[in-house]
Amino acid sequence: MGTPSEHPDPGAVRVVRHPSPPGDGVTWEPSERWVRATKGETTVVDSRRPVLVWEPGRPVPLYAFPEDDVRMDLLRPAGRPPSGRHPGATAYHDLVVDDEVTANAAWSPPGDDLAGHIVFEWFGRSALDHWYEEDTEIFVHPRDPHKRVDALPSSRHVRVEIDGTTVAETRGPVLLFETGLPVRYYFPREDIRFGLLRPTGHNSRCPYKGVATEYWSWTGGGRIPPNVAWSYPDPLPAVREIAGRVAFYNEFVDLIVDGERLERPVTYFSRLRTTS
Repeated sequence: MGTPSEHPDPGAVRVVRHPSPPGDGVTWEPSERWVRATKGETTVVDSRRPVLVWEPGRPVPLYAFPEDDVRMDLLRPAGRPPSGRHPGATAYHDLVVDDEVTANAAWSPPGDDLAGHIVFEWFGRSALDHWYEEDTEIFVHPRDPHKRVDALPSSRHVRVEIDGTTVAETRGPVLLFETGLPVRYYFPREDIRFGLLRPTGHNSRCPYKGVATEYWSWTGGGRIPPNVAWSYPDPLPAVREIAGRVAFYNEFVDLIVDGERLERPVTYFSRLRTTS
């Protein structure tokens, strides 16, 4: 029979849903990936010892690099540093390559653990042009080592309705499970009523799935955002099962799965602007 110390009171164990909510601080962990970044033809970062950094309130990480792995000669103090963009940033830096100035392209993170490191922007006009992990180009943001994406063929009966109109219905979807997001249901093209949709020419990139080069908007009016459906004609190998199939934002359409109408989730994408 064990001692009390070997069998603690189960009531004293704190149980929370995984993952637990992030705090207000910046978190980090080292990475073993070889990471490079370029501006034009110039390599600005070349590091085999990057650090992944998560800022509070942001669902995806950034990379921080030791200053020795950064072309510090291309950086200068920011002429007009932003206010509040990155919590605790100790300095902002402009990047100058071939006489072209990229304002606020980099910043110095807070904390003793990250002292002597530089973080570069990935979004907007301040971003660098190309990023590589090993010899593979990556898009949008670094891949999160704690995130998983699985594309699984299924025989579920799935229907999409918009304002009460059936837009897609199938018994052969591919379900895409992506950590931190609702399940996305990818439909065969023959099960889509494309006459109710309009191609837009929009495209987007994802570090886990590749490049979505086809988007469609709903033609029926109402408060439905544009580009509510999309497709990856040539996705990354890890999710090849979704190639050419079409998915809809769960946040803005009604999904009925095996006869059960799902609640619309609230996610980062819920902030997309809706039409009037």
